[in-house]
Amino acid sequence: MMYPYITLADETEITHSHLIEEDGMQCLEVHFERPKEGGFDVARCALPSYTWIKRDGFSDKEIENFSQFLHSNAHLLYKYAAAGGIQIA
Repeated sequence: MMYPYITLADETEITHSHLIEEDGMQCLEVHFERPKEGGFDVARCALPSYTWIKRDGFSDKEIENFSQFLHSNAHLLYKYAAAGGIQIA
């Protein structure tokens, strides 16, 4: 299951998974998706390794910006993943 995190000004939606236990570590995946004519640009990064496991349509510069975003937001993404997503009343 993916949980919504934020939508950027260019309509890129950022979602994240629940916490995934792998080899005794808490991991999660963060998905980036932007609408385009005929489909979507997509990218997916696995944390805590910051390994890009899927990438289609985003430029190298955009991926670099997403990497910086992830390093700044990882603590929140882990917090919300542990809580089952952002709880908005």
